[in-house]
Amino acid sequence: MRLRRGLFLVGLVFACARDGAADPTPRAPLTPPEHVRGADQTFLTFPEWFLVHSPAEYAAFLATDARPSAFPLFAHIGQFWQGYAAVNHEIARFPFNGGYHAMVMVIGTSTTVEYTMKGIYEHTVGRLAEATRTGPKTPEEAFAARYAQDYVDFIRIDPWYRFDFWRRFKSLWSDVPLGGPDAIRRWERRFALTSELLVKEGYARLIKLGTTSLYDAPKPVTAVVLDRAPTVDAAHRDFAQLDDAGPQGIVATVPRYEGFTTYARWLAAQGIDFRAIAGNDDDIVVSVLVGDDWTAADVRTLFAQPIVTRPGRRRVVFAVPVARLADVLRRIDREPGVVVEHVYDY
Repeated sequence: MRLRRGLFLVGLVFACARDGAADPTPRAPLTPPEHVRGADQTFLTFPEWFLVHSPAEYAAFLATDARPSAFPLFAHIGQFWQGYAAVNHEIARFPFNGGYHAMVMVIGTSTTVEYTMKGIYEHTVGRLAEATRTGPKTPEEAFAARYAQDYVDFIRIDPWYRFDFWRRFKSLWSDVPLGGPDAIRRWERRFALTSELLVKEGYARLIKLGTTSLYDAPKPVTAVVLDRAPTVDAAHRDFAQLDDAGPQGIVATVPRYEGFTTYARWLAAQGIDFRAIAGNDDDIVVSVLVGDDWTAADVRTLFAQPIVTRPGRRRVVFAVPVARLADVLRRIDREPGVVVEHVYDY
């Protein structure tokens, strides 16, 4: 899992948090050694992906008429650390992955600081300026909603520090008109956006320097062992078969990160089962978005979190053996109101 957030200090742990830093022994001999990653990483990637889920919830929140100051930033801080504590308990049986834990601590601490400062600002200055707005969303608020969604769409695929904050800063000052009603709210939002974009652009440039010299780019694909080959279509042309092992199945690669969830569901829908993922046939972690009355059947629930901005919805995170992953995905895709949020690749 690539690193998505952090301070310049995180560059110092990049070299330690390489793919497969812990428990590198392959459990499935068919998997090429260069594609084997530690079995603990499916658990440790949840804290990283929470920092995609959280901005996604924020972007969806801003897309509505809700007040930005009402977004539960402090609750999200608690959910990040709750998730990390839960997965940390699960990986006690694996060798200690010092590099990955160091990285999670850095991104967790930096996010806590960021959300705390932003939360204090929104509950004071932001809320006062918000109260002066007399009409619909200001152009700056509309810009903030677009920027938030663009950012989420980007970090689902690429590391956050590659996002072009500078271009968004220039767009704010060149494309969003300065004049118009609700001047107090507009200039307060412009100040908040300018501060955020410039600070993140500065951090991003520092991290790029660290990653260029200290960190090898992770593999963008995951090797899987399947019981049989799928029928490939134009929408899934990144599926690549590496080998045919006869009765043992086939070896192939599929996209990693966000793409892995899409391809896992596509393979499952064809009735194909996994025999190994990244050299592992142990548990893999999945999260789903469900109603409050949903119960998980035949899986091991790790924890659940309410979606604070959507009453009646919650995130359930569970572990399931790799051999049963496809069957569980097929069953979930048939359940109304249940959304597969993410399959946490190793």
